[in-house]
Amino acid sequence: MFGGRVAIILIAVGAAMFFSEAPAAPRSAPESFADLAEALTPSVVNISTAQRVQGAVATGELEPLARKFGGRAVSLGSGFIIDPVGIVVTNNHVIENADEITVTLNDGREFKAAIRGVDRETDLAVLQLDAPGQRFPHVTFGDSDKARVGDWVLAIGNPFGLGGSVTVGIISARNRDIEAGNFDDFIQTDAAINRGNSGGPLFDLEGKVIGVNTAIYSQTGGSVGVGFAVPAGLASTVVEQLLEYGETRRGWLGVTIEEMTSQRAAELGLDRPRGAVVTIVRPNSPAAAAGIAPNDVILEFNRKPVGSVRDLTRAVAQTPVGSTARVTLMRGSRRIILDVRLDRREKRVLAASSSLDALPLGAMKSSGLTLQKPSREVTAAFGLPPDIEGVVVTAVDPDSPAAIVLQPGDVILEIGWERITRPEAAVDKLEKLRNLNSGPVQIYVQRGDLLFFELLRP
Repeated sequence: MFGGRVAIILIAVGAAMFFSEAPAAPRSAPESFADLAEALTPSVVNISTAQRVQGAVATGELEPLARKFGGRAVSLGSGFIIDPVGIVVTNNHVIENADEITVTLNDGREFKAAIRGVDRETDLAVLQLDAPGQRFPHVTFGDSDKARVGDWVLAIGNPFGLGGSVTVGIISARNRDIEAGNFDDFIQTDAAINRGNSGGPLFDLEGKVIGVNTAIYSQTGGSVGVGFAVPAGLASTVVEQLLEYGETRRGWLGVTIEEMTSQRAAELGLDRPRGAVVTIVRPNSPAAAAGIAPNDVILEFNRKPVGSVRDLTRAVAQTPVGSTARVTLMRGSRRIILDVRLDRREKRVLAASSSLDALPLGAMKSSGLTLQKPSREVTAAFGLPPDIEGVVVTAVDPDSPAAIVLQPGDVILEIGWERITRPEAAVDKLEKLRNLNSGPVQIYVQRGDLLFFELLRP
């Protein structure tokens, strides 16, 4: 994604400026972080996993990298306790596919843990320690929206299996999109984060968790001072839903959107490119019921400004299912306000063959799928409308996970909420997600007169 050998790594092992008023005084660093580290470290845990393989238990295989100590493989992962009854937050990729999960506290005590819920889209998971009646040290989420670039932060975790380690840095950037998923909104920090820090907390100087350390940008695989954490504002909402329902319940509007261009913004009289342009409105969707139409430009959602596609995607997802949100949009030169009652995104993700030895001219293959443009020959072969847009599935490897959800003649319209019109773009998107180990991605499919969502493993 960044060229060369640089990669985003999921960090588990397996001119003059003038102000109208004075800016806020910078907060100086304390003489020592020792008191804060001492108070917070007991709530941070190490997580190890084991997976049964052909009747045996293979430990340490669930992380991209693992180390061996004393002849046994140890997976590297971190987490933190948010409730005295033993509720632990970590990354999903730390515990994905685990048959056994062991959580080790800073004082050396070990407990088995069960999964309360996972969310692959934000790479978060919630565990419950098997310790009835016991009480544990814990921490709480802070307000990541108030965190500013330049604020001091502490990262505590389990790098390289070494146990509780503390590093210090600042917030380097906010709202980072590293193309890890639909809801990218990462906090970037220069606090040293390495393999094994996955799932560990990023603290502010008040001892509040403002992020969950998840990935690093690295040329070497080690820390180069560019780490990424899921912000607490997003993480806390996901954790609350996983604890209450065992799953996420995100809002769904039912539109395909694209970024505003400078040319279009000028034509609409906007001061700068902002908002999200509606390109497709789903039939029987909340957007359709509210009267939203293609080419509308959504400027505000639920009274919050929409600066980009990501802003709208996150705002809709974080709005409670069944609630009514106010949408401000531009339709031509008119500004319109509509009320829309949101549906549940997950409810729209529906669970739903042949393979070719030689690829047809212009076809591409990825994830068990042979993909082609909707040429005249292809549309005629599968009985598709001549004006169909998207990428046509012309063959499916029957042994691939894709065979469970797709069949020849299906038309893929979107991958991860991104509109797809070329096989090359589909393959690039799937390969990028595969390299990021991001888990299943949502796709939007047309099959005859039926439009539906599916989950496809890249």
